[in-house]
Amino acid sequence: MGTTSHTDAPLFECGAEVRVSAPPAEVYAVVSDLPRSAEWSQECIGGTWVSGEPAAVGSVFRGTNRRSPDVVSWAPVVRGNWDTEAEVVAAEPGRNFRWAMRTKAGQRQDSVWSFEIEPDGEGCVLAHNFRMGEATEGIRGIIADMDDDEKRRFFVEWGAKVEQDLAATLRRIKTVIENR
Repeated sequence: MGTTSHTDAPLFECGAEVRVSAPPAEVYAVVSDLPRSAEWSQECIGGTWVSGEPAAVGSVFRGTNRRSPDVVSWAPVVRGNWDTEAEVVAAEPGRNFRWAMRTKAGQRQDSVWSFEIEPDGEGCVLAHNFRMGEATEGIRGIIADMDDDEKRRFFVEWGAKVEQDLAATLRRIKTVIENR
């Protein structure tokens, strides 16, 4: 990793799941429609497909995000609005949808978000996962001036934030789908 004393690999690996009273195909149609992310995401407030066929492997989504000042408030993370790009890396209707975050130069990073869908009776179980193997461009910038204790604290607090965001996102998706 180089710039951090955090030696565990991956840096982040977390997930959450919820049972949804809808068939897998219907759930997939919702979660793979990234421009709708503002309806359920903790940070993404919208976006658009900028290349490729929407939701197809290789397609690129540019999302607009917003983060409040109180999120890991002591760390130098991006606040307010900013844009990111993500590339779809897996798209199996009714089963899974994954996207990897890209650098400012458009290179795919080892930072992957996913939705996994398993049939369960009349509905399905929807899992939302996040895995970051190596520090992304953004994380390297955040921790650049931190000492080892600050880095450890950041990884613990950021990991807890992501876990909470995943669970909140799933609760909102469940509501969106079941209350149509």
